[in-house]
Amino acid sequence: MKPITALFAAAALMFLSACNTVKGVGQDIQRGGQVLEDAAKKK
Repeated sequence: MKPITALFAAAALMFLSACNTVKGVGQDIQRGGQVLEDAAKKK
C-alpha cells in the first residue's frame, strides 16, 4: 500500500509544480505585453 501512496504523492507534486510553472509563464507574457503597451503610448 505504501508504494501507491508514494506514487500518488509524487504525481501530486508534479501536477502542482506544473501549474505553478504555467502561471509564471502567463505572468511573464503579461509583463512583456505591458512593456510593449507602455512603449507604444509614449510615441
